[in-house]
Amino acid sequence: MDSLLKPKLLLSAVIAAVFVYLWALLHSESQLAVGGLMLLALLAMLALRKLHWSEPLGAAASASPVTLGAGCTLGVLALVAAFYELHFALLLLATVLLYSVVCLGLNLQFGYVGLVNFAGAAFFGIGSYTAATLATHTGLSHLLVLLAGGAVAAVLGSLLIWPVLRTRGHYAALVTIAFGILFKSFLEVNDTLGGPQGLRIPGMNLFGWQLNDGLEIAGVEISFYANYVLLSLVLCLLAFAFVRRVERSWIGLSMDMIRTDEVAAAVFGVAIVRWKILAFTFGNFLAGLAGAVYGMMTSYVAPNNFTFADSLILVSILILGGIGNPWGILPAATIVLILPEKFQFIQEYRFLLYALLVIFILLFRPDGLVPRTVRNYFPGRRQS
Repeated sequence: MDSLLKPKLLLSAVIAAVFVYLWALLHSESQLAVGGLMLLALLAMLALRKLHWSEPLGAAASASPVTLGAGCTLGVLALVAAFYELHFALLLLATVLLYSVVCLGLNLQFGYVGLVNFAGAAFFGIGSYTAATLATHTGLSHLLVLLAGGAVAAVLGSLLIWPVLRTRGHYAALVTIAFGILFKSFLEVNDTLGGPQGLRIPGMNLFGWQLNDGLEIAGVEISFYANYVLLSLVLCLLAFAFVRRVERSWIGLSMDMIRTDEVAAAVFGVAIVRWKILAFTFGNFLAGLAGAVYGMMTSYVAPNNFTFADSLILVSILILGGIGNPWGILPAATIVLILPEKFQFIQEYRFLLYALLVIFILLFRPDGLVPRTVRNYFPGRRQS
């Protein structure tokens, strides 16, 4: 009993410390305070490395995945309660969660089957524009609008997969880059979709619940962004459970074989085309679903929100977190999206600082913040 309790206590303490740190970072307005918190994080990383605590911590997380997931969920809910009236902080939290959903979809493509996709922002935008069009011009339930955003992204992705399958390596990456650029150009010249000015989207209504209306509980005003944080949290949990289920199944095993050695997988009869199409379709569905929620949350979509630079940010989150390991996506998204906002005092140079931070971490953690371990289990067997 003690051997099971100790890893859970260690993991719970670390999760609590991380979310207290995140609360302090979001709450900090002084640039001196932000700089001090950055220094504290650096010292903590060096201490973990010096004291060799990273391995026991990783083992504790592997031994107690339920504790890790429950702790992260409770941490997000605690942040919502702490910033209940601060629009910007809650908007950042919702954005982190929605970007995490997109990166979970990319993880199916990059991390499991080895498909390179630099058009993540384009599929994110397809979901947003689908939601804008359907919510404005039809009387469909907004729940169906969200699902339609994912479905349209998946269908268009299934068309893009055919030229991707006929190429390899850098050439496949160029196909997705070209698609992302063409998508933005198409939006800019299409007056039906608002052209460069974009479109406005009505607020979301789920089962009679107006998400764009603020709440009032016991006389306390709560920001309407809290509604979207909760919705984004539910989507993130469902997407994470789906991706983990795929990883632990025979489908995930087949995808691992394709990523590791495509020729050997073909020799052993693995249906390479089938699993690549499946990974690309499911990944783009998650991106479109998250894009639909994002568009209705911001009430506005425009071509400049879905550029190639945004696709690079999504890929950076995936690489920083650890390709193939969904556990690293949320902390990586937090770093990539929140830090530049906290360094606005250096204006455009804050993105240079962000790039240096990514390079620094990848130099010392080349496999990402949470590297994927070697697959040492078979489907159906208990494993973290």
